[in-house]
Amino acid sequence: MTSKIIGGGQKILVVDDEHMSDLMRSVLRKLETDGFKPVVVAPEGEHITGEDYEAQALFAMEAERPSAVLLDVRFGEYDSDRFKGLSILKSIVDRDGSMPVLMFTQYTQGPYRDTAVSASLSVSASVDFIDKLASPEEVVLRLRRLIGSAPGNIKIGSLFELDPENAAVYAVSHGQKELIREIQGMKLEIFNELASAMYRSEGELVPFSRLERFSDGEDSRASLRVRIRELKVSLGQAVNRQFGANELIINVRNRGYRMVSPED
Repeated sequence: MTSKIIGGGQKILVVDDEHMSDLMRSVLRKLETDGFKPVVVAPEGEHITGEDYEAQALFAMEAERPSAVLLDVRFGEYDSDRFKGLSILKSIVDRDGSMPVLMFTQYTQGPYRDTAVSASLSVSASVDFIDKLASPEEVVLRLRRLIGSAPGNIKIGSLFELDPENAAVYAVSHGQKELIREIQGMKLEIFNELASAMYRSEGELVPFSRLERFSDGEDSRASLRVRIRELKVSLGQAVNRQFGANELIINVRNRGYRMVSPED
C-alpha cells in the first residue's frame, strides 16, 4: 500500500474514498495554497473496502507523522461501511490520543447525526465535524483551529485584517487594505489577543486576567475599558462606523471580553 504525497508544509492525512472527486480536489488545492502538505490515503487494488483505508491510514500515521487528519465518516456503498470512518477514528485515537481529527460527514443533520457525534464524545482527541459540502476555505480554517496553527493574517469579518508578524491592523475596503496607524502599543496588543481568540474559536472569551496586563493605574478594569473604548473608536473611524456596545468587542460582565465579526 502506498500514500500519495503532494505539496509542502505541515502534513494533513486525508482519508476519504472520494479523494478524486471535484469537491475533494478543491480541498486539496486549498490545503496546498495555504502551505500544507496533503498526504492522501489511496489503497491500490480491486474491491477496496473501508478496512483497506483503515489499515493504510494507520500505516501513514506512523510513516508520515501528520499534524492532523481529515477523515470521511462514510466509506463505500454498503451499510457495513456507513460509519466506517468512526471505526477509523477510534483506531487513530487509540494510536495517538492527541491527534486532531476533522471529520467530513453528511450527517450534520438528520437521523444519523447523534450516532456520528456520540462516537466523538468517547474519545479524548481534538475531534470536530464539518459538512461534506463546506467550502474549502472553511475546511482549512477548521483544520487550523484544531491544530492551533494561525494563518499569516487574521481576518475580522470583511472589514479588518491583523498582520501579527508586522504588528499592523488594516481596514479593508473593496479588496484594498489601509493601515490603521492609531492602533499600536497596548491597543495593538489588546486587538491581537482578542482576534487570536476569535480565530481559535468563534465567540471565545478572553478573561480579564489575560487583558489586565495591558492596563495601568489602581483600577485596572476601568483602565482596560478606556483602552478598549479607544480601540473601538479607532476601528470605527477607519471604516466610517460607530460600533455599539454589542458590536465587534463585547464586554461580558465580570468575566472578560470577546471579539465578534462585524456586520458589513
